[in-house]
Amino acid sequence: MIDTLSTEIAEGEERIRLDIADGCAVLTLCRPDRLNGWSWESTRQLGLLADRIRFDEAVRVVLLRAEGRAFCAGIDVTAPGGAITGDTPAARTRNYYEGIRWVHERFTVLARLPQPVIAAVQGYCLGFGFELALMADIRIAAEDAVFALPEAGLGVAVDAGGDLRIAREAGAGWAKLLALTGRRIDAGTAERLNLVQLVVPRPELDGAAEALAAEIAGNAPLAVQGIKRAVDAYADAALPAALDRVAMTAALTLTSEDCREGYTAKAARRPPHFTGG
Repeated sequence: MIDTLSTEIAEGEERIRLDIADGCAVLTLCRPDRLNGWSWESTRQLGLLADRIRFDEAVRVVLLRAEGRAFCAGIDVTAPGGAITGDTPAARTRNYYEGIRWVHERFTVLARLPQPVIAAVQGYCLGFGFELALMADIRIAAEDAVFALPEAGLGVAVDAGGDLRIAREAGAGWAKLLALTGRRIDAGTAERLNLVQLVVPRPELDGAAEALAAEIAGNAPLAVQGIKRAVDAYADAALPAALDRVAMTAALTLTSEDCREGYTAKAARRPPHFTGG
């Protein structure tokens, strides 16, 4: 289900493309026909590519971007191997717990790269997509960007720590409001909440992100990386313990009847009826 052995990416199965030029590694989400929907395989590929970047002295900055009209619209429920199995409810919960911890580890490789990461966001940036963007050091959004954490309406937890990162950037109240309601916010609101550092017209997004990447790449690498490490050490002091709680909550909700009801209701385009079980 989760491929933890292979270090290869089969031709035609790329979820993320890596290009390196002029000191910048560009990671491009490249499934625009699926609105760059996220999957276990996307997570695996992200970790592999981040590992390839980590020790490349030619890379001074990383740009995370996406093809098409959406940055990432959330989980791709049609992706192969979407559900984790187990012989008993307890085994299934344990397996989801380990699966989510594995996701956190892969995402941490990206978030803790020595090089700064810039996310350029357009269109839908929902669920896992929003959480992925929040792992970048700096975020630039097009005016058409839309952000949300809709998980609670589906009966699942915010399982990659996006709510924690919103609490860090915007405060606990905003984290709870956005995660508990699933409300969508536009780019201007995201900028006001410090979730986005710059908003630009859609045609200017790529140019603005590339210009910022070039500006950072032109500075002294040791100084740039040291600044990132110091700021992260302060901002993320409580994150590891909180992420473990996130993994357990995600495992419990992903194996719940409410999760089954949430996705069933969404597919049927009807309001869900949650029971708390």
